[in-house]
Amino acid sequence: MSGILMGNLLAIGTVSVTLSPALIAANTSAEQTFTVPGLKVGDFVDVNKPTAQAGLAIFGERVSAADTLAITFGNFTGSGITPTASQVYLVRYARPESVQSGVVA
Repeated sequence: MSGILMGNLLAIGTVSVTLSPALIAANTSAEQTFTVPGLKVGDFVDVNKPTAQAGLAIFGERVSAADTLAITFGNFTGSGITPTASQVYLVRYARPESVQSGVVA
């Protein structure tokens, strides 16, 4: 296979951060940003919300700027949903050392 991006990982870690997301309007999705010191553009991130809320989903996360986590929340109900305030989310990150085009053998 050609055109595959590959490289080594410089760092992998998990941080906890207390978040209080804003209201997500009915039947929509919205990206919100939060300060998470140490994150860098290019990091791969996964986010774990500690509790479930009916109709609410997290389906996108990224580092949008240095120290800034962007989470896309989806609301699949006919009413607005505010994610639970002051919850401790876990954020797992993987930081590439470098990215290079290569061939996977």
